[in-house]
Amino acid sequence: MAKTRPGVISTPKPGKKDLDSYTIRGTNKVVKAGDCVLMRPSDTGKPPYVARIEGIEADRRNNVKVKVRWYYRPEEALGGRRQFHGAKELFLSDHYDVQSAHTIEGKCIVHSFKNYTKLENVGAEDYYCRFEYKAATGGFTPDRVAVYCKCEMPYNPDDLMVQCEGCKDWYHPACVGMTIEEAKKLDHFVCSECASEDDVKRSHNGFPSSPGADDKCLFRN
Repeated sequence: MAKTRPGVISTPKPGKKDLDSYTIRGTNKVVKAGDCVLMRPSDTGKPPYVARIEGIEADRRNNVKVKVRWYYRPEEALGGRRQFHGAKELFLSDHYDVQSAHTIEGKCIVHSFKNYTKLENVGAEDYYCRFEYKAATGGFTPDRVAVYCKCEMPYNPDDLMVQCEGCKDWYHPACVGMTIEEAKKLDHFVCSECASEDDVKRSHNGFPSSPGADDKCLFRN
């Protein structure tokens, strides 16, 4: 079932005018079309909704509305949250809406997956998106992403992975019999398929701590 959110999609009416920007109430932050924002949910116990502004308009009484395209969190989508979904992961949906600009709580940044993995420090306003999501069908684009490790799971940027010096594949410490603490202390790692019994060494502080953009395996969502 497609989820619903507060607000009714409205049709343009005479007297409305398009605006270039809107200043978030109670702040000096200005938002424009293309910006990503946090929007107040009707249930105060839930985290704010995340949306991309597609347009801003005001009526004759200067009531400001924003046309938005919603981002969904994994738990809001069909199938729910899975092991490889990061805490800051969002899906760009095909769910459009019109909301009062007064429900905007603040600005945020939705990075590409590649750019997010390069951030040195992830702030509260930082999110990432690697899938588009069809709310009515539960379909994803792309329907394939790279997988890693013996478990053949896509990369979760919240999880530490270590790289084999031989095959260059990436592994979760737990999948190769290590704790995270052990993995952080080791200087080298060779997976069991690449190493002889007398030549097994483990990883890693001197290697990259996450998979790169060039992927060798595929996963079907």
